[in-house]
Amino acid sequence: MADPAPSSERPDAAPPHDRPLGRAVVLVGMPGSGKSSIGRRLAGRLGLPFADADAEIEAAAGLPITEIFSRYGEPHFRDGERRVIQRLLAGPPLVLATGGGAFADTRTRAAIRGSGALSVWLRCGMPTLLRRVAGREHRPMFLNADPKEVLERLTATRHPLFAEADIIVDCTDEPPEITTRRVQEALEAHREPRRLAVGLGERAYDIVVGESLLSRAGALLAPVLPARRVAVISDETVAAIHLPALRAGLGQAGFGVVAEHIVPPGEQTKCFAELQRALEAMLGAGADRRTAVVALGGGVVGDLAGFAAASALRGLPFVQIPTTLLAQVDSSVGGKTGINLALGKNLVGAFHQPRIVLADTTALATLPPRELRAGWAEVAKHGLIAGEEFWEWCEGAGARAVAGDPQALAHAVLESCRLKSAVVAADEREESEEGGRALLNLGHTFGHALEAEFGYGALLHGEAVAVGLGLAASLSARLGYCSQEWPTRVISHLQAVGLPARIGDLPRVPSAERLVQRMRKDKKARDGALRFVLLKAPGACFTAGDVPPEQVDRLLRDEGCSA
Repeated sequence: MADPAPSSERPDAAPPHDRPLGRAVVLVGMPGSGKSSIGRRLAGRLGLPFADADAEIEAAAGLPITEIFSRYGEPHFRDGERRVIQRLLAGPPLVLATGGGAFADTRTRAAIRGSGALSVWLRCGMPTLLRRVAGREHRPMFLNADPKEVLERLTATRHPLFAEADIIVDCTDEPPEITTRRVQEALEAHREPRRLAVGLGERAYDIVVGESLLSRAGALLAPVLPARRVAVISDETVAAIHLPALRAGLGQAGFGVVAEHIVPPGEQTKCFAELQRALEAMLGAGADRRTAVVALGGGVVGDLAGFAAASALRGLPFVQIPTTLLAQVDSSVGGKTGINLALGKNLVGAFHQPRIVLADTTALATLPPRELRAGWAEVAKHGLIAGEEFWEWCEGAGARAVAGDPQALAHAVLESCRLKSAVVAADEREESEEGGRALLNLGHTFGHALEAEFGYGALLHGEAVAVGLGLAASLSARLGYCSQEWPTRVISHLQAVGLPARIGDLPRVPSAERLVQRMRKDKKARDGALRFVLLKAPGACFTAGDVPPEQVDRLLRDEGCSA
């Protein structure tokens, strides 16, 4: 394929340092959480300079903070505070202790995040904070006020914002040296998730790939959503495993869950009846145009929830949290949503791009082996589209991945998303006459026909795609576009990881005539003519719209299909 428009990998997507050296560390938290005392000790341990934002502000203004508040008001102070913090973070790496309200300011929070610094929330309980703020009557918020009332009010408003920090460390009354050591250990153990940007102008969004993202969901969603209100759609199987973690992650950042709509698992859920139930559940619970629809699950949930988000109130914000390999590497990225008809798969739907995609690779450890293998079919497809390097990696790592190796799976997700994000950015609505997004349908013309013929759910999507990849490679060789080496390699690899790759691998033999009829009704067909994505070699796939039907029929019959 021609090189697609490159996707951009954000600066914070670089491989994380084993230690936080080379990046600033910003300590945030309530008054009395120990930011300054811990910060000085931490800077010494890390060999970095230390700065106290409040002290820097007072030095720059020539006034104590209490005086700045009384003369100019809090908005003026917050504006100056943000400028000071930006100046400090623009210089060499340091450890910076911020004032209690700094990270609660939206623009300051964004500036810290944009600087590439690691933010650490020192989270303290109320008894600890009360003991530590005793005697702080000189600070603006405690003037002529009950410290307990002040802290309770600040806790309610600031804790959901502090939860957006990269790292959270719970602090107690232990000696500060011990807390400092625990903060350093948390920094060293931290692994930054990788971010890939899907470049769609004003509708651009990030794909975040990493471990344990469900527990950080609220922190990751807050910067990209219009309000902290969501409606969650999941299925019965996924909700039992992952919904508690998502609830906790959302709640920590102050999100209100307007509705939780749980659907039956399986492809049969992608229908008008379930779409109506989802819409009525969300809107009946009070979802409005600032409520985001969160899809928690595999491709079925993502397609259904995305179409519901596109339809409700003429379009609600949408978030994808895919929990299956197939969804993480393919269906969650690109904005295609929809439901099935008896005539075929995904014949009704809409393009509706998510605001963000959270691919929590930890969730893959909960998948049944069959689901994991089915997801690998899409990874193999991406290998054939991307080129020889990724395809050879698939051949070498496939067995490890389907056995659950976390590193192999994480690499498969990241590289698949890298490919798909670039393709989507270059051809969002599959309008390119040659190549473009249509190439992502490699194996799918055959695969969709097989799904419809066997009945949705009887044959998993990835299993159907795997057979489709084998058939597409064989058809390519028959038409003279590639050597026989390629169908042999494709089929051998898919079978080696436990996937069906030939008609004979399926539980029963379908009819060649019925499969061709179904392919004529596929949404990629034009005027009833069959269209296929074929390959010359990995990285050299193309769309063919002039494939003779008799060649397809002969291939299917030679593969064992009945008349």
